Amino acid sequence: MHQLDPPAHLLKHAQGQTVIITGSARGIGAATAAVFNKYGANVVIADLPHLGDEAKALIKSLEHPESSTFIPTSVTEWRQMVHLFEETINKFGRVDIVVANAGIMESKPVLDMEFDQDGKPLESTESLKVLDVNLKGTFNTLRLGLYYLSKNPLSSCGFRGSVTLVASKHGVIGLLRSSQLKASSLQVRVNAIAPCYTPTHMTSGFGNSISEAGIEINTLENVSVAIAHASLDEERQGTCCLVAGKYLRELENTRKSVMGDWLGQDLTDMLGQFGQFLENTGGYRLPPSL
Repeated sequence: MHQLDPPAHLLKHAQGQTVIITGSARGIGAATAAVFNKYGANVVIADLPHLGDEAKALIKSLEHPESSTFIPTSVTEWRQMVHLFEETINKFGRVDIVVANAGIMESKPVLDMEFDQDGKPLESTESLKVLDVNLKGTFNTLRLGLYYLSKNPLSSCGFRGSVTLVASKHGVIGLLRSSQLKASSLQVRVNAIAPCYTPTHMTSGFGNSISEAGIEINTLENVSVAIAHASLDEERQGTCCLVAGKYLRELENTRKSVMGDWLGQDLTDMLGQFGQFLENTGGYRLPPSL
């Protein structure tokens, strides 16, 4: 078990850095924008055009509104994402930190079947939209983040920037793990944050029922601070922090430490040998294009 206890002074390292946060007009993203802005970062609010009024109200509420801007963006639209990064560089000169926070949630159980007027099963269009935003959108953000951050000069600690993934779905953890080799070659850090229940517009259906049941819940502040710490801590690479109330538990190192007990040490060693082979030889040999 790896309990994380980030030093408070780490947040001061945000001073002068430029941060892009997707899905940041409200909720966890907005709280994260406020934390970075408070500690002197330039903050780019990236969210859907119809949330422009909320984004502008957020900027007015920040301690340093002059250091923030809103760029209307859909994370599923590639051209809009390229525009987001290029406009950020035009305004602030560079990108140092990218927080892939944008995510949505289905409004009904996606495995329950619905039928058309002829009694035929209907495709779950809502679930596909969720996958589009939460996986494709995160992938777009990660891919562009690696590209633009790799253009930065190396810092004194040997890193060019940081991408933090806010993991709303299991597939995001797959992106975290599979991106490490490429990210390391570019001297870019990629980490993830996995928040437990956090009161936002997406979870409003619970009302106060969870806290009334005596269960400790997250606050927007403690999740946003965890995101900022993961982005700023230059010792963090390939980690995933579970945020559950007062508990900050690192999952990836914990998973690695119990692999021998879980799979058996012999299989763990063999898989480790194979992983090292892939790392030494540049990764999987890819098949011809389809």
